[in-house]
Amino acid sequence: MASTRRRQQPRRRVWPKVKLLLLVAVVAAGATALYPIWRKANPDQPELTVRYRTATPAAATAAEPSLEVFNNSDKPLPLSEVTLRYYFTADGGSYAFNCVQAAFGCSGIAGSVVELDKPTGTADHYLELRFADGAGTLQPGANSKGIDVQLYRVDHKKLDQSNDRSFDAEKTTYKESKTVTAYKRGTLAWGEEPDGTKPDDSKSASKTAGRPLPTVPSGVLFDNFHYTGPKDPALFKHGWLVRTSDGGPGIHDTWSADGVTFPSEEDALGDGQVLNLRARTDGTKAGTKQASVGTSGREFRSGTYAARIHFSDDPTSGRNGDHVNQTFYTIGGKGSAYSELDNEYLPNGGWGRLGPKLDNVTWHTVEDRVYNTTVKSLAGWHTVVMTVKDGVVTYRVDGKKIYSAGGKYAPRAGMSVNFNTWFIDLPFKGGERAWDMKVDWLYYNAKDAMSLDDVDAAVKNYSENGLNYFNTTS
Repeated sequence: MASTRRRQQPRRRVWPKVKLLLLVAVVAAGATALYPIWRKANPDQPELTVRYRTATPAAATAAEPSLEVFNNSDKPLPLSEVTLRYYFTADGGSYAFNCVQAAFGCSGIAGSVVELDKPTGTADHYLELRFADGAGTLQPGANSKGIDVQLYRVDHKKLDQSNDRSFDAEKTTYKESKTVTAYKRGTLAWGEEPDGTKPDDSKSASKTAGRPLPTVPSGVLFDNFHYTGPKDPALFKHGWLVRTSDGGPGIHDTWSADGVTFPSEEDALGDGQVLNLRARTDGTKAGTKQASVGTSGREFRSGTYAARIHFSDDPTSGRNGDHVNQTFYTIGGKGSAYSELDNEYLPNGGWGRLGPKLDNVTWHTVEDRVYNTTVKSLAGWHTVVMTVKDGVVTYRVDGKKIYSAGGKYAPRAGMSVNFNTWFIDLPFKGGERAWDMKVDWLYYNAKDAMSLDDVDAAVKNYSENGLNYFNTTS
């Protein structure tokens, strides 16, 4: 009877299989060990790419980085999910930013200057750019096109960008830049942070950037006057005109850009700049300059107009006594459609009436107007509000109703919004004097007649989120 016990396989038949298994294990182990090296040499294409160029040398009055975001993925990329960071050294100064232009418009861009927790020799601050829903969506393979911004000191001193991490004087045409980082939904997706963090690093997953922006509403203009000066290209791009033309009011043909500046101000909102309008005179026409800034557009009619203004009872320099007019007003239309709403503060009076006083004037024609006078000093900061609703114009200061006018005096045409400082006449000669009117911000809402609390809440929300300017009125 044959045995049922299995015969043991010869050892010579088992050994080759063992060697094969050992070889596979060695190869696998080697591949595992080499994989990180291979991955480093052959990384996946990033979901997005940032390209950069500069329009300035290292020494400049403002940094002018231009950026492009490319969507390398196979899915649409909402720009509202993207955050960009541009790194620089502040050299002891305070900084602000503005948007000059973008393909989707500057109304969709917010910017904040942030101090780094762990500074390096080439970066102790960064400019963080975020995008509102209105900035749109990049389709696969598309790019944002140029996003042109300015970064500058609020004391307007010259910059030295030579040791700024993200600045590259050689890149005067668009090229990829990994010193400008990009984040998708808060996670690093492009570039290298100053501490060496890269997108593939495990620690990058725990780092977040940005937060959702508040919705930018339609029918609203907001500006807190972050500009470098009267010739700042962003000022014009944002729809403002600095008056240098002939004519009145006041001392005719004396309008000058010299009195329009944007100084830092301790009491200002956000990054601390104001629009300053300076009128100066020595009592002669030749020695007089007046200042005015207004919107180029005339799309403003019904709704809420609000501005935080610093009125002056005394000249900044020189002798007191001038009949100076510090004005926040709207104007537009011609003939039977002529429309004008005025807030005129006269610290020393004028036209034969004593000051200090605030005249609120509502015009039907250039000859037909109604007005109210409040005899009171308004020296210092005040929020001046005008509302136009259902054919009634109401003027308020710091939330208190001053005066209303309606009927035929309500606006019948779109108007521009303006600020100016000018002299009614020249009562005395001798000695130069200068008068300043400051404007912290302007807010306009075409849809609603708003309370002061609602205006303040909206303005605070925009400023805290870096929305220094947007205009969705047209």
